[in-house]
Parts: sequence; C-alpha cells; structure tokens
Amino acid sequence: MEIVFLTFILVLSIFLGFELISKVPATLHTPLMSGANAISGITLAGAFLAAGSQEAHIATMLGTAAVTFATVNVVGGYLVTDRMLSMFKSKNEAGK
Repeated sequence: MEIVFLTFILVLSIFLGFELISKVPATLHTPLMSGANAISGITLAGAFLAAGSQEAHIATMLGTAAVTFATVNVVGGYLVTDRMLSMFKSKNEAGK
C-alpha cells in the first residue's frame, strides 16, 4: 500500500512541477533557478546521509547515485544561472 502512495506522490509532483515551470515568465526564471539550486543543495546533503548509511548495501549504492545526480544538478544549475545573468550585463562589463 505504501508503494502506491509514494507512486501517487511522485506522479503528482511531476505534474505539478511541469505545470508550475511552464507558467513562469522569463524575467522570473533566474531568481527561481537560484532558489532551486539552494533546494538542490539540501537534496545533496540528504544524499550524503543516505550514502553514508550502514543500513543496507543497496542504500549505500542508491545514496552514492543520489550524490552524483544531485551534484550534477547543483553544478549545472549554477552554470545555467551564471550564463543567464551574463546576458543582462552591458558590453563594457562583459569585457572585464
């Protein structure tokens, strides 16, 4: 029964996330990316806890995968945010 509930939560979060992101105007995208990067940092902290868990071997493997994916998400998010912010700099500031 628990797996049905967790699957329902996953599907609901995917749908809600898609609907919310599709409605965000371009001017709000950069601040929201910064907030999402902060949330991904929290996810990374949780992934470290899961990777260091001594409960089961599968938990350590899944935690290691979570650390890898969360790290890619955080680094990629910051790179995209930096690139978007550089689009708003004037020509004189970009050459420095």
